[in-house]
Amino acid sequence: MPHLELTYPRPDIAVLTLNRPEKLNALSYELVEDLHATLDGIRDNNECRVVVLTGAGRGFCSGLDLTDPNPNRAGEGTEFPRSGMRWQERIADLTAKIHRLRQPVIAAVNGPAYGGGMGIALACDIRLASESARFCTQFIKLGLGGCDIGVSYTLPRIVGAGPAFDLILTARAVDADEALRMGMVSRISADATVVDDALTIAETLCGYGKFGVESTKQVLWANLDASSLEAALHLENRSQILASTGGVMAEATEAFRHRRR
Repeated sequence: MPHLELTYPRPDIAVLTLNRPEKLNALSYELVEDLHATLDGIRDNNECRVVVLTGAGRGFCSGLDLTDPNPNRAGEGTEFPRSGMRWQERIADLTAKIHRLRQPVIAAVNGPAYGGGMGIALACDIRLASESARFCTQFIKLGLGGCDIGVSYTLPRIVGAGPAFDLILTARAVDADEALRMGMVSRISADATVVDDALTIAETLCGYGKFGVESTKQVLWANLDASSLEAALHLENRSQILASTGGVMAEATEAFRHRRR
């Protein structure tokens, strides 16, 4: 059974499913490598415009597979701690790779998202939670630092510094309702429909201009770190003018005048 499944319900939408349901989709060496390779392929697929990321079975991702936390293959023949750093960087780069994708990524969190699973969900651009979803940073409970796989960057930017410090330091779990209240997710879906609801959002995005969607993702992430309002406006202005050169705006304006889609 493949550790990762990639399907295309339509050519411009990819559904990426973590497929280790017996382990709550824990991150093994094989799954991490499959994710890297598949994300690279999606990045180079110019027909694909949106990605939906979810987990098989009753969980999204339970984080690192603790039955093999330091696989020999991940260290490339080096001794510890060099080998550990190779593996740490390889896992952590998954969140950066999701972040760098041109395509928006929608996380359909269909159950527990713990540790690295939460980090991967936070790297996505939109997050939907099923009613049974749970989120927990987990790391500090394992005797590690609480900051891992990008959560010290993404979580404060999504929910604010105060709630982020609470969740990272205490490693307490939050359910879907609390995640919605604090803004960690934008919507809650029934367990049976969370992927379908994510696909509906994906279809909406595919109805917009190709460059407009790509550049919007890039501007949003870039301006989280903008040094000033002026810097943010400068990037927005450039993106708007570039987007207007593709003809989509003229088509949309003409459609608006004639009251058609």
